[in-house]
Amino acid sequence: MEWDDSIAWTTFGLMGQSAFFSRFLVQWVVSERSGMSVVPRAFWYLSLIGSAAMLIYAIHRQEPIFALGQTAGVIVYVRNLVLIQRQQKIGRPPDTA
Repeated sequence: MEWDDSIAWTTFGLMGQSAFFSRFLVQWVVSERSGMSVVPRAFWYLSLIGSAAMLIYAIHRQEPIFALGQTAGVIVYVRNLVLIQRQQKIGRPPDTA
């Protein structure tokens, strides 16, 4: 493996991890502003972006356990976004607690 390839993949993995971590900061700020526990839609998008990036990184690194865990996460995050969209279509606000 070339040095440049390694730096690029490491950067990609760190960006995925950063997106995944930032979801907690977003959730915390939104909850503090609301005065109650809130899980905003941005939390689920950041979860999906971060998890998908880490899944790609795990596949590149050929780490099946890591890849399996991220695959499960991607499924959960997509499902939550589908449920939120479905709730909005019927005019019911998503649960925030």
